[in-house]
Amino acid sequence: MLSICCPWCGWRDELEFSYGGQAHVAYPANPAELDDASWSEYIFFRDNTLGWFRERWVHTAGCRMWFNAIRHTVTNEFAAFYRPGDPVPEMPVEVVR
Repeated sequence: MLSICCPWCGWRDELEFSYGGQAHVAYPANPAELDDASWSEYIFFRDNTLGWFRERWVHTAGCRMWFNAIRHTVTNEFAAFYRPGDPVPEMPVEVVR
């Protein structure tokens, strides 16, 4: 089981959280001008990174607050947890073995 650190509540079991997808996805600048294909790309298409990835999580069984995390998609290791609006931490350097 993963252990996740809510920036407001501290460390908890992963069962208290829900995954929210890729973090820092910018809302379209002129949404009224988008065609169906562009809306489809905005809503459904996300990066599928192998390695370090910025994600959104919500503490559903706790404070119910959203936050961001940097997680390795292969090892499930977390490198950072931060609140929306906080400075975005640097991505860890990938070690090639």
